[in-house]
Amino acid sequence: MNTECLNRRDFLKAGAVISSFMIVPRHVLGRGYQAPSDMLALGFIGCGRQSGGLRNRFLDTQETRIVAASDVYALKLDAFVHATNKWYAEKLGQGTYKAATGIQDFRELLNRKDIDAVVIAAPDHWHAAMAVRAAEAGKDIYCEKPLSLTVKEGRAMVNAARNHNRVFQTGSMQRSAPEFTKAVQLVRSGAIGTVKQVYVNVGGPPKVWDLQGETKPDGLDWEAWMGPNMTERPYNNELAPAMNATFWPKWRDYAEFGGGGMTDWGAHMFDIAQWGLGMDASGPSELIYSEPGKGLVYKYANGVEVVHRPMEGKQHCHFVGTDGEVFVARGELRTTPEPLKDKTFNAGDAGVYVSTNHYKDFLNAIRTRKPPICDVETGHRTASVCNIGNIAYGLGRSLQWDPQKEQFKGDKKANELLGRAMRKEWKV
Repeated sequence: MNTECLNRRDFLKAGAVISSFMIVPRHVLGRGYQAPSDMLALGFIGCGRQSGGLRNRFLDTQETRIVAASDVYALKLDAFVHATNKWYAEKLGQGTYKAATGIQDFRELLNRKDIDAVVIAAPDHWHAAMAVRAAEAGKDIYCEKPLSLTVKEGRAMVNAARNHNRVFQTGSMQRSAPEFTKAVQLVRSGAIGTVKQVYVNVGGPPKVWDLQGETKPDGLDWEAWMGPNMTERPYNNELAPAMNATFWPKWRDYAEFGGGGMTDWGAHMFDIAQWGLGMDASGPSELIYSEPGKGLVYKYANGVEVVHRPMEGKQHCHFVGTDGEVFVARGELRTTPEPLKDKTFNAGDAGVYVSTNHYKDFLNAIRTRKPPICDVETGHRTASVCNIGNIAYGLGRSLQWDPQKEQFKGDKKANELLGRAMRKEWKV
């Protein structure tokens, strides 16, 4: 898409072509499409690079309509809304849906009564502030991984979802991929015996701030992008790339906005470790630190060790048991003995919830009011594993963790790092 050719006047013209919302019978929409009255209305919060794929996945379900989007960068917001309306015009024909609209302040989006649920794809430092307010506004929530920047913010998200009876799906979509489902079924069915170790290959903690200030692009509200953060940082293109950028933003490399590789890919692979161990509502009891570059060992109360072992090659999760092994990465499943990978399971075997489409699973949960495959508590517990690991790395020492109280044992300094100072307007 040539974003340089897209300006606000063109965008408004394109939106005006699509007529106002009409209730129409299914046969008018064509085979496979639902009437608008049967669909769930979504609002997107965050229109950066990740949002495009999410938008397409939700539209492809043919069970949703995106009616609004919000972002602090006007050009990205306009591009997202334009692409959404273009999809409607091409796939459904004109006169079926009203145009999606762009809103800079996400709180205005949350006030709209015609929105059933929101998809949060903003940077990690915004997740808790947005999700808590979405729950308070009565919206169901799909929030990208890692769920939270700190342990306390994650717990606030869980509490808000529970207090307001919200369905909440964490965007850990590996849980809906067949290779990861099979890996967890094998582990939890006892096919490899008693699990002794789990090796997780993901990157390390975030680095110290080292970016210089640059000229902010037109249309970006940098103060709003910073949002809840008390520590101010100057604009840099690596954090919020301009429209023509071809790389993924690097804000997660810095502790002010993310948790480095530990929370980026860690939110995927530690998630599979937690799932395989049946620890979706718990976590480790001890973190054993050795020395920089040597990794970190998470010890669970049952004696299992989850080893953060950064190495070359694919990010993966590797279960080692008394009778075999399971290695899983995206698009790859290996077992020892080798024939184990061909073992078949039915949905529900070994207590494993099976989803084949992460986005439809969320929409189905909204309709049934039952928990989705990666509920907010699950996402919070996985993010906590990553976040407390970063605390151990930052302090350079071993720690004792109480997964029930969600506190370190007898360590005031470590406990102070479980949360962060937030601007009064955005506290959770």
